[in-house]
Amino acid sequence: MANVLPMAKRVAVVAHLVEGAGIRPTSRLTEVSKPAILALLLRVGEGCAALHNRLVRDVDCRTVQVDEIWSYVQKKQARVQPGDSPEVGEAYVFVGMASASKLVISYRVGKRDEENTKAFIADLRARLVTIPPLYSDGWQPYIAAVGESFALAGSVDYAQVVKNYSRKARRDDDHRYEPPRDPFITRTPVFGVPDMKRASTSHVERQNLTIRMHIRRFTRLCNGFSKRLPHHKAAVALHMAFYNFCRPHEALRVTPAMEAGLTDHVWSIEELVAAALVEEETSPPVPRPLTVPAQTGPVRQLPGGKGWLRLVSGGPSPSAPAAPSTPPPAPGASPATLPPVPVPAVPAPDATASVVRAAPPAEPSRQLDLFAWKPKPRTLVQLSLFGDPPGEPTNG
Repeated sequence: MANVLPMAKRVAVVAHLVEGAGIRPTSRLTEVSKPAILALLLRVGEGCAALHNRLVRDVDCRTVQVDEIWSYVQKKQARVQPGDSPEVGEAYVFVGMASASKLVISYRVGKRDEENTKAFIADLRARLVTIPPLYSDGWQPYIAAVGESFALAGSVDYAQVVKNYSRKARRDDDHRYEPPRDPFITRTPVFGVPDMKRASTSHVERQNLTIRMHIRRFTRLCNGFSKRLPHHKAAVALHMAFYNFCRPHEALRVTPAMEAGLTDHVWSIEELVAAALVEEETSPPVPRPLTVPAQTGPVRQLPGGKGWLRLVSGGPSPSAPAAPSTPPPAPGASPATLPPVPVPAVPAPDATASVVRAAPPAEPSRQLDLFAWKPKPRTLVQLSLFGDPPGEPTNG
């Protein structure tokens, strides 16, 4: 008979892992060996990644925030030797989150470099169906990645939000860990017309705290860090599926997947485990043409799928058209031969109407002659080099 854990044991193990327990505490609480826990984590985590890939698609959201959270595998990046495996070292988690529904739309585990940044933004773009305002931190590869992935969409409202932390110590010990406030946040528009008053990364940064509280491997200054990259990715995938489908948000009272319309009920951990164990790998989503949200206002699609022409509020008001001026006379024509200019009839003033002052006549426009400029005469002045005494004439 094969040594297979019963479903109740599997659910108990996963329930402890998603609530922030480590491998050793989970083994003591559930009486399951550490190799069995690691094998179950790897299998359920891979199934959760496939589940997220199939279900989280065609997301309609109004604001997206992206950020990265630091972690490492086996050793920190400063201690990596030239002969170590490429999996060893830092392993950032890129997270793309919908601000309104708190749904994690896309995530990726890897090095914090340009290649992983472009792959993350491309996956985020493929799961959207509307053009959302996009906000991120000051990581420079985001600019090229957003421009490359959203080029087919024709438009994106993208801004970077940078928090300027200072290394200077605070004089007041009560505010030792508080960052400076003058100025602390710098908002810079990059693409499109983002709303700079709402530009923020606070929601996705709060999601980083949720990750560190629910995944033991992300706890700082401890020995619970990941020893292998596949188990690290499996732990992240398990948490993202649990967060989207099983964990009701305190502010929304429902799960992020329910708020985004991806499901109609709160998943239990047993349902998540059962679905992850039978889930098969599917192909990644194909990017669909993005549409403009309904509340944007008057829009017009450009030909060839090159984007949208939108009416943006906040610009300069259109000026009134100038009155047509009298055409200049033809060469050699006298003023008497010019046709009279029709003058509109002015109605007789009403006795009951209020008195309206006439506008002052407009000054006649003057045509500047570009060739009439001549240099002004300059007066020559003889300078004294040796300081001549006063009253004596200067030679020369």
